Amino acid sequence: MKVHTALGPGLLESAYEKCLAFELSQQGMTVRSQVELPITYGEVTLDAGYRLDLLVEEQVIVELKTVERILPIHKAQLLSYLKLSNQRVGLLLNFHTEHLRDGITRMVHDRK
Repeated sequence: MKVHTALGPGLLESAYEKCLAFELSQQGMTVRSQVELPITYGEVTLDAGYRLDLLVEEQVIVELKTVERILPIHKAQLLSYLKLSNQRVGLLLNFHTEHLRDGITRMVHDRK
């Protein structure tokens, strides 16, 4: 919320990513940006160019958007990232909102 309050809507996704990573690290959290996410296909692992925007504490995927509204494809993308990385919790943050609280979607993937 602090990043959105300071910057407001209208910037590029990459600007929010850098500022959010900085803010979380200032709070003592481990944050990695643009984490490579390979695909396992059969018995091979392939780099298909997928990247997690942020991985916080090696547990929470944060996918950032700056779109008019969150679409089902954005949720599907985060769910795919959760499956591919074998993570359980993800946050989809849309910074193109008047109030960030209206742009937060939490997703949980059951790792069965």
